[in-house]
Amino acid sequence: MITAIAIDDEPLGLKIIAHYCDQIDFISLEKTFTKQSEALKHLKKFPVDLLFLDIQMPSRNGIDFYKMLEHNPMVIFTTAYSEYAVEGFNVNATDYLLKPFSFERFLQAAEKARSVYETKNQVQSTERQYLFIRADYSLHKILIADILFIEGLDDYLKIHIQNQKKIVTRMTMKSILEKLPASEFLRVHRSFIIPISKIEKVRNKIIYIGDEEIPVSGSYEAAFSGAISHKK
Repeated sequence: MITAIAIDDEPLGLKIIAHYCDQIDFISLEKTFTKQSEALKHLKKFPVDLLFLDIQMPSRNGIDFYKMLEHNPMVIFTTAYSEYAVEGFNVNATDYLLKPFSFERFLQAAEKARSVYETKNQVQSTERQYLFIRADYSLHKILIADILFIEGLDDYLKIHIQNQKKIVTRMTMKSILEKLPASEFLRVHRSFIIPISKIEKVRNKIIYIGDEEIPVSGSYEAAFSGAISHKK
């Protein structure tokens, strides 16, 4: 299922997109926004796979908004102005819908997004089965499926691995997150990254993985709750 949000300053435009998405079984439109600022706050807590994004908006050009995003979702631009098409494709847009667009044209764009999504996930599943981590003057091959959790220690990381010795490496939390599958790993605290599949239970903002108790801090609580609810 492709998760998506739609951003358009015209409520009617959002209603049309929501109506069309309701007829497509592989897209889950999570929310719609008329203000970019509210959409940005949502995306920081709940990243999605796809944006339906109007280009001509009062606060900021939709293309400029897309360029400032930290993560890199697919984007289908929507606009009444054809002159933006070239610029839209320059940022690797999945498609470009010229208003008013029919359901058939919308479905065509959605199918393109599904094709990109499936290809990307196939690449991740074949290439991201393991990591090579430098520690103790050696490269260590770590199976991603064996990672129990990752602990941040100032400029170092301690990688806790199932039935293996812990590996301590000089690396940042941000850099290792970029190497891990985003759908499987989640930062829950300034000092902890956990694989969702290894969670045994959660009680009073404490995650239990084996004998370890890992706190969920307030700044990551909403993103954690959102990720868990999507896995239910």
